[in-house]
Amino acid sequence: MSQPIRIMLADDHTHAREAMKDIIEIDPAFEIVCEAANGEEAILLAEQWMPDVILMDIRMPRLDGLEAAKQIKEKYPYVKIVMVTVSDDVTHLFEAIKRGAQGYLLKNLHPSSWHEYLRAVAIDEAPMSREVATRLLQEFASLKTSVPTQSPLTQREKEILNCIAKGMSNRNISEHLVISEYTVKNHLKNIMHKLHLDNRVQLMRYAYENGWIRSFGER
Repeated sequence: MSQPIRIMLADDHTHAREAMKDIIEIDPAFEIVCEAANGEEAILLAEQWMPDVILMDIRMPRLDGLEAAKQIKEKYPYVKIVMVTVSDDVTHLFEAIKRGAQGYLLKNLHPSSWHEYLRAVAIDEAPMSREVATRLLQEFASLKTSVPTQSPLTQREKEILNCIAKGMSNRNISEHLVISEYTVKNHLKNIMHKLHLDNRVQLMRYAYENGWIRSFGER
């Protein structure tokens, strides 16, 4: 990206924000533009600063990170939200994704992992874990039993869609289908454009509700 990725930090602990800042500022591709100490402040600062990515703690006073993420995504759907946590409890992370978050980072990960992941989130390439992808499909199954509709996607686009449903990254998809990563990116752009969608979670839900994907065993 030609311009720095503008980031907001939202965590009620000052030392936690300082630690995140130390990690992020190692890489000049990122710029910290503001910091919030609670969920309500995060919502106000999101409007004021319009960051590209928000790193959001789950547990915060006045308004927790889950509800703050939901309200921010309703107002500013373009903003990418990444939940930052010390726990890999998939229940909390799954709830965050349902409320619009693009993913999550564990606070104990190596800084290089943070940089790589945040770049991927900023350009809509961050994959979900297999476990979270599976939980999403199970959740969609409990919400609606759909009658399949005709898909506007090509056969190759359907193959890529199934790979996304498995939580595969663009690189994984390119290796699996023996095509270039650049080709995968272009296919994804076409898919999103055809369906008027913005991210992988929306894509999975839309595909399930229209009967294009049902479970990992049905391909």
